Amino acid sequence: MPSAVWYQFSTSRSAEHPNRHLATYEGFAHADAYAGYNDAYRTGRVKEMACIAHVRREFFDLYQSTKLPVAGEAILRIKKLYDVEAQARFLPASERVALRQEYAKPIFDDLKVWLQEQLGMISGKTPLAKAIRYALARIPKARPYLDHGFLELDNNTAERAVRPVTLDRKNYLFMGLEAGGKSAAIAYTLIETAKMNKVNPEA
Repeated sequence: MPSAVWYQFSTSRSAEHPNRHLATYEGFAHADAYAGYNDAYRTGRVKEMACIAHVRREFFDLYQSTKLPVAGEAILRIKKLYDVEAQARFLPASERVALRQEYAKPIFDDLKVWLQEQLGMISGKTPLAKAIRYALARIPKARPYLDHGFLELDNNTAERAVRPVTLDRKNYLFMGLEAGGKSAAIAYTLIETAKMNKVNPEA
């Protein structure tokens, strides 16, 4: 089945929009900690899958500014999960699960235990403690990827798909009318899906 990306225009970041978009959806939603999805998660139809790239970013930004060894160690431990994913990338779903269970699961479990230990040794008011608490809140919600080969460790594919919109928005600032936003969403859907499948959208 060809890959696809779907854009939907919303007039705000209110939860009413993802609630409407996901009204009939059943399955996993791979996203960051945006609270607008919480209503959908509470239905039980939509299962949350957290993004480890967002967890890593908290420690990366902290390490860039402070060079704290714990932040650096967290980055290295997360990198080991990505090393396993590099091997799993093009495998069938069942083989990805087997690989993750054997190699990624011990790393994943150790990461959680290690972070809990680090949190107990530092002040709870520090930026490091904040990053660790965020990680510990998100890690259990990323765990489904270990058991489902169709899930990814992060939602970077979606992040990359959003980037053109973000860059373009800086140039044109406003859509003008809601109808213009909806038309733009259709255009982005066609263009980015074509590019994702290595089809020239201008051909």
